[in-house]
Amino acid sequence: MKYNKADTVKLIQEKLNGKSMLTYLEIANVTGYHPKYILRLKKEILNNSIQIEHGNKNKTSYKAIPKEEEEKIVALYKRSNASVRRFCKFYGRRSYSCIYYILKKHGLLESQKEKN
Repeated sequence: MKYNKADTVKLIQEKLNGKSMLTYLEIANVTGYHPKYILRLKKEILNNSIQIEHGNKNKTSYKAIPKEEEEKIVALYKRSNASVRRFCKFYGRRSYSCIYYILKKHGLLESQKEKN
């Protein structure tokens, strides 16, 4: 069983406070993390710079398509009667796979199962 980061930090803090007799190598074996990572966590705890949650967790990707452009693509495709490939050539700013994913997400493409 692999521990999560919060539980691992708790074990390291108990070791630092003298409440645990486990060595850092034993903590690494128990939690499933590498011993170097345990020592890095210890250093972060001592420097008071530890973060349990990753800094980019709730951020959107810089490559993500803005909602306005996505709505524009959907609106243009609804008004056209072209195939997806021809529509991609017409639109030109995004790749075929990107436009295909947007159209599929909005339910504008029928799958192969529906055709048969």
